[in-house]
Amino acid sequence: MAKEQGHGPYLRSGPLSWLVHDAPEYEERKKRSTFVPPSISIKDVHAAVPRHLFERNTAKGLFYVGRHVAISLLFYLFAKRIDAIVWNISSAFHWGPLGRSVLCWFLWALYWFWQSVALAGMWTLGHECGHDAISPHSWVNTFVGMGLHTWVLTPYFAWRLTHRSHHKGTNSLERDETYHPVTRKDLNLPNADHATQMDYMEIIEETPLYTLFKMVIRQFLGFQLYLIHNRKGNPKYPPGTSHYKPSSKLFKPQDRTSIIVSDIAIGCMLLFLAAWSYRTGFSNVWNLYFVPWLWAHNWIVMFTYLQHSDPTVPYYREKSWTFARGALATVDRPVFGWIGRFFWHGIAHDHVAHHFFVTIPFYNLPEVTKAIKPVLGEYYCYDSTPTLYALWRSFTQCTFVEAEGDVVFFKNQRGEALRECASEPTVADAGDSGNTVLMNGSMDDGEELKLTGL
Repeated sequence: MAKEQGHGPYLRSGPLSWLVHDAPEYEERKKRSTFVPPSISIKDVHAAVPRHLFERNTAKGLFYVGRHVAISLLFYLFAKRIDAIVWNISSAFHWGPLGRSVLCWFLWALYWFWQSVALAGMWTLGHECGHDAISPHSWVNTFVGMGLHTWVLTPYFAWRLTHRSHHKGTNSLERDETYHPVTRKDLNLPNADHATQMDYMEIIEETPLYTLFKMVIRQFLGFQLYLIHNRKGNPKYPPGTSHYKPSSKLFKPQDRTSIIVSDIAIGCMLLFLAAWSYRTGFSNVWNLYFVPWLWAHNWIVMFTYLQHSDPTVPYYREKSWTFARGALATVDRPVFGWIGRFFWHGIAHDHVAHHFFVTIPFYNLPEVTKAIKPVLGEYYCYDSTPTLYALWRSFTQCTFVEAEGDVVFFKNQRGEALRECASEPTVADAGDSGNTVLMNGSMDDGEELKLTGL
């Protein structure tokens, strides 16, 4: 088994140790280095959830949307008054140019952070609409979701379709849609039995600075690059695959009209931004919209990547994948504490429950999590590791998976994995939960799958 790559004794034991430590829950999973795939039944998980938690309330859902949009608007109005605030404060305290400049940058940074948090929250609410979780009325979800996602330049219908596919194939190496891991073969590494440490060093080892550079590019631009040309998406799709292309293999022929509608909506948003820039100046739109929009993408990539990418979480191949196993390849994290709970509507806090029941409203998911944890037992994954450290840990240690094996775990840059599967399981080993997938990998429309809301 692997030893995790070090991050420096000073960081581990110095004044920043509270930011760079592995949580007890993560350490406990590491101790269970031999992994036995779960055989939990979706019916058992469903039976543990009180019926009233499945109910969707349109008024309550729209209240949360309205409150969120109102807060974002207040942030915008604050930014419009930054110059006046700086002038009034600097005049009152007789500050010179340097003091005014420092205060101006501080207030803009304050706005950029909170507005980026709010924009990421709009995206999460659009995600809820994509699952029909805001309202029992599909037209309400479509109208609200289209508006929210278009505002943050996400093609609503296109992303909704591929995201639902992600839920139907979570952590399946054949069918999952996003953050698809590369294999030993993709990296042209020698066979594990023959590879030496020098092979790993020459082919995949990186300097921390270069790793940080790659991480910044992925965090700020990765989601849009995925939408544009399927970057980090499933390699089964041909070159030129795009969420903006109605004929893309991502979609079925009957989806093409909705993809065109999404494209038109994004085009209208881009025209609005162009007109706004023309009337008020690009620097104004850059400060008010694009800077927080870029930071919002950083948050979106952060919490979506950490939901399923972790050294202790498995990937499955067709022979051993089931819906329940895919749903359990999910990690709940208290990302940014109350900020993630309030502004991002618990999208990281209760993601395991969301993967089992996609139409349950986000405001009911904390109770659902409490209800299903006893059923899931040790297969419920929770990790309170500080968020930014967890992000760095996954980015640096989730390097590749083996090209063979029915259940595989990420290996680091030294070719080491923290866990390994006890045996080569099959769908039949999953018991009742295996009924949710056919042997050819396509989803069965049986009663168990319907319980999840897909």
